[in-house]
Amino acid sequence: MKLPETQNIIRRQRLYEQLFIILGIVALLVALMTLLALFTRLAIDGMPRLTPDFFTNFPSRFAERAGILSAWVGSFLVMFVTACAAIPLGVSAGIYLEEYAPKNRWTAIIEINVMNLAGIPSIVYGLLALGLFVQILGFGQSILSAGLTLALLILPIIIVSTREALRGIPGGIREAAYALGATRWQVVSDHLLPYSSGGVLTGVIIGLSRAIGETAPIITIGALTFIAFLPSSPFIAEFPFISFKWVLDPFTVMPIQMFNWTSRPEEAFQFNAAAAGVVLLAMTLLMNGIAIWLRYRIRKSIKW
Repeated sequence: MKLPETQNIIRRQRLYEQLFIILGIVALLVALMTLLALFTRLAIDGMPRLTPDFFTNFPSRFAERAGILSAWVGSFLVMFVTACAAIPLGVSAGIYLEEYAPKNRWTAIIEINVMNLAGIPSIVYGLLALGLFVQILGFGQSILSAGLTLALLILPIIIVSTREALRGIPGGIREAAYALGATRWQVVSDHLLPYSSGGVLTGVIIGLSRAIGETAPIITIGALTFIAFLPSSPFIAEFPFISFKWVLDPFTVMPIQMFNWTSRPEEAFQFNAAAAGVVLLAMTLLMNGIAIWLRYRIRKSIKW
């Protein structure tokens, strides 16, 4: 091939690369501007309703008296159950599949199914939870059923992210640890988990961010659209000072409350829904911020 032809090919490829970069930047700007416009409109409509009474009042048929007390408390408790169930189980499953499971046909089938579960619509998880948690196990339409349902929903995300984080660790770290006489569990607990914590927490962030805004599976298992009471307190005056009665109480969550208000014809309830949307976004950002801060601190404490 002649030199001028080679130079023309290189110039053409560079031109394509520049066009692709410009196209990517334009797509990113369009997405960011759309998100900013939606959030601005949401904030403008909802900010006047963000008063202390809005956070401390129960829902009401009068828009000016309605609040989100039961909704944000329910969301917090449901997400607590979800995190307690999904994070240990998902991380443990990812570690087993990547570090312990034999490479055979059954393991390949499990891996394929885990990947496919991440793309299943959330309503399917709601139907599964309705039959398993609500009816067969008898948990009823409770916080426990909702938390376990969302845990199943985000479990594939955490498993896949854990495996990818473990795969990204150089093989020399494993070999050096084994050469010094470390057991497999010591390699996993003392080396692989600390080094992969950033990737694992990223998967947890993505999973919990998806779970907090889900509506379809929560409606399927019977979340209440109007609730004027709080679950039982987890703290009691008698020993052992902790009660788990609240996990079997009825509940509602922020997306359900927003759905209830947006379905009403009065304009005042639309403003309430906008304010609830702002609170839900703030909760998501706060949750993500805490996880990012933890990831930063863990990475900073690791010495390679």
